[in-house]
Formats: sequence, C-alpha cells, structure tokens
Amino acid sequence: MLQKIILAIAVFVVILLALIFGEAIAREAFAWLSHLTGLVIHNFSDVYYAVKGYLSRHTAKVLIALLLTVPITLWIIKNKGDELKKPHSHRKIAIVLAIFLGWLGAHRFYQGQIGGGIVFLIIFYVFTPLAVVLGFIDAIRYIFMSDDEFEQARV
Repeated sequence: MLQKIILAIAVFVVILLALIFGEAIAREAFAWLSHLTGLVIHNFSDVYYAVKGYLSRHTAKVLIALLLTVPITLWIIKNKGDELKKPHSHRKIAIVLAIFLGWLGAHRFYQGQIGGGIVFLIIFYVFTPLAVVLGFIDAIRYIFMSDDEFEQARV
C-alpha cells in the first residue's frame, strides 16, 4: 500500500515538473531551491508559507497535475501491477524517487528503510543541500547496482 502511495506521489511530482517545464524549469528550480534552503534552516513553518505561496501562484498547474495523477496512477497499477512486484521494477522506482524526492528520503521509505528516511528528513531540516546531494548519490548508486545487489540492500 505504501508503495502505491509513493508511486502516486512520484507521478504527481513528474507531471507537475512537466507542466512547469514550459516556463523555464531551470530558473524556477534554482530559485525554489535557494529560497527553500534559506527558509528551512529556520523552521518548518517557513516551508509551509513557501508551499502556500507557490500554491496561490500556480493553483491551476497543481490542480491539473492532481487531475492527471489519479487516472495515470490507476492505469499504471492496473496494467503494470505485476511488473511493479518484480525486483528490477523496484530498483527503477527507487531511482526515480531518489532523483525527484530523494531530498525527502522517499526512496528510503519506499524500500522499507524507515530509519533511513527519517535520517533524510532530519538532514533536510538541518542542511537541505546535503539532503539533495545525498538523494542524487543514492540514485547513482541504484543505477549502477545489479538487481540482486539492490534486493539485498533493500531490507
């Protein structure tokens, strides 16, 4: 169940990024990251205000992404549900999660490594750039792992 929820979140983030891509995604991403980095060091309420501001400026994009997320996620689960249980699919999903949501530890939570996910959240709170870099490092590690190595490291 947790894997399906994380899959839905990943689909939502990918769709939202695709919608933003038309508006100079690099500029937005760098501005967002620098803004978030400066705020998170103080406290999580700043993140709330940053998300609230983003939602007020980009309400239509978020709604479109949400509306597209539900049918796409259901289609993936219905048509590819058996493939999601195969080891190579777990690795691919973990790679995507590490790239897009690695700074939150989503890939660790997906693998059942709750402690590792919590560590990522703590690092994110203390020093956000380190959490982003560690997420990318995990993605690179997963890319170069074999399926057997990934399954052994998973639990």
